[in-house]
Parts: sequence; structure tokens; C-alpha cells
Amino acid sequence: MDIKRSGSQPSGKGPAEYFTGAVRIDPLFNPPEPARIATALVTFEPGARTAWHTHPLGQTLIVTAGCGWVQREGGSVEEVRAGDVVWFPPGEKHWHGATATTAMSHIALQEKLNGSPVDWLELVSDADYSG
Repeated sequence: MDIKRSGSQPSGKGPAEYFTGAVRIDPLFNPPEPARIATALVTFEPGARTAWHTHPLGQTLIVTAGCGWVQREGGSVEEVRAGDVVWFPPGEKHWHGATATTAMSHIALQEKLNGSPVDWLELVSDADYSG
């Protein structure tokens, strides 16, 4: 058994190559192999968002606070709120983040394939972000 105590893992800043705006990443649990799950609580300040990306085994988002936007490639920007759960299938190109005026937090759950849970792509343009 391994208990991760609240506050025992440092918060991190979302790297500029993968995020636009102010993003805080709080690790939750990432057990050693053979487990494949990787999890984090991600908080986006207004206007902040991920870059476009895919997940080799898919991703689940559980929105825990605020109001945000999600979009898959070729789809419209969708609003999500606390309590919503979003599933992106394996390989689906997408982004997610806060709205322009409201912060949003979510728990992100994804599995690693060959050690990697995500494939990062280009930053989301202001035109794509504004829908």
C-alpha cells in the first residue's frame, strides 16, 4: 500500500511548449509498472489551455471546478462544467482548458503505452480557441 498525503507532492507549472497561459499541475497518483495509469489535477486560469494532443490509450477528464472548453479536431468547442466527465478515445486529437473568463480544474486520467501517456502536438491558436 502507498498513501500519497495531501501536500506531499509539489505543484508544477504547465510547460509553455504544451500549454498556453497559467496552468498548475498537481500530481495525484502514478503507480510503478506494471500499472499504466497517470493522473493529475490540472487547474487552468482564464484563457489557459493545453496544446493539441492525443493519448495512445485515451483520456478521461473529470471536471471538478469552474467552467471550461474542450474540442476534438474537426468538432465544435464544447462547454464543460464541474461534475461533467469527458472521454477522448485513443488517438483522438483534442485540447481542453478554461474559458476566456472563467478558471477550470479537472482530474485527468490516462494510461501509458510504452511509458508515455500523451503525444503533444502544436499549440492551440487563438482562432481555434475562440471557436
